Amino acid sequence: MAVVTGVIVANLNFIQPIENLIAADFNLSKAAVGLLAMLTQLGYAFGLLLIVPLGDIFDRYHLIQFMMLLSIGSLLLAFWAPNAGVFAVATTLVGITSVAPQIIIPYAGYLAPSLQRGKVLGMVLSGLLTGILLSRSFSGLLGSILPWKAIYLIAAGIDLIFLTIVHVQLPRDVRGHQALKYWPVIRTLPKLFTSQRALRGAAINGFCLFGMSNVLWSTLAFYLAAQYHLGSSVAGLLGLLGIAGVLAAPIIGNLVDQRSPRLTVGLGMVFSGLAFGIFWVLGHWLLGLIVGIVLLDLGTQFSQVSCQAIVQSLNKQASSRNNSVFMFSYFLGGSLGTLSATWAWSHAGWPGVCTVAVGFLLLAIGGHLVIGEPQRLTTD
Repeated sequence: MAVVTGVIVANLNFIQPIENLIAADFNLSKAAVGLLAMLTQLGYAFGLLLIVPLGDIFDRYHLIQFMMLLSIGSLLLAFWAPNAGVFAVATTLVGITSVAPQIIIPYAGYLAPSLQRGKVLGMVLSGLLTGILLSRSFSGLLGSILPWKAIYLIAAGIDLIFLTIVHVQLPRDVRGHQALKYWPVIRTLPKLFTSQRALRGAAINGFCLFGMSNVLWSTLAFYLAAQYHLGSSVAGLLGLLGIAGVLAAPIIGNLVDQRSPRLTVGLGMVFSGLAFGIFWVLGHWLLGLIVGIVLLDLGTQFSQVSCQAIVQSLNKQASSRNNSVFMFSYFLGGSLGTLSATWAWSHAGWPGVCTVAVGFLLLAIGGHLVIGEPQRLTTD
């Protein structure tokens, strides 16, 4: 499950290190190519809202494979796209269809013993984060030696291999299909959000801290080109610094189980805030960028593991829907972070980018103080 989530979620991040290449090929401005990157995240957000709840209705073994197949088709469309308009449609579809990881995550939580749920989710989410960071390196390095569209063709081939593996290895869903209707299930989403304080707190924190993460990654290629005259390959290599977050994920999961998700969410905000403080003051030195990226990935991972553990502890019967609400907010924040950061880069440069991140951080602190997170996870 951890490996498959990483392989599929990688589809969302191929665009970030190669934005300069796409802008040059399609003759687009930096703000316009930032809009393309935002469409991927926004498509994913709406896929989470409208497709992931199907995990509470249909057999998840079959649903995961069906979404992987649609994702492969979207990647092939992105590879073929002859112009920016078709690519915009393709990258939106890549986002919408690459939601299988968010069906797998609640499935893993459903299968895990309650007292080990944080640890299990930490392991699966470490695979997710590995996919995110390796996708940037994969995309950046291939973009420096091959036409950038080839990245999408290679990704489609890799996804097809893992679709075969999933068909053979994924545990069958013993629940089968449920006696639920789609639209009544979708209509329960607002009620789940308003009736569960812990879900609201997790949604706001995820919105803000993933938004902060995308503020960096959506503008890093531009900053490296302007400040250091470096290309997409370096932007991809810097993505490997996120290995710190991957290694930390199971440890964070244990902290959530044994200490407090409120504590670990707070640590996520501290690390992310320190990261952008370093970017702002020391970002003109490569060492400052490296330290800041490590801290930012740690902060993002502290937030995601903690919030996922909170969400998956709430209600097993609504686990996919709760995850849908949380991840919709999460990627809505990510898409807003991408759009606002590329706009800020075009108008105010690096200080403007860092200012956008501070806005997300202040909102996260407000949610932490007003709504908060539980001191302990609920058990079943």
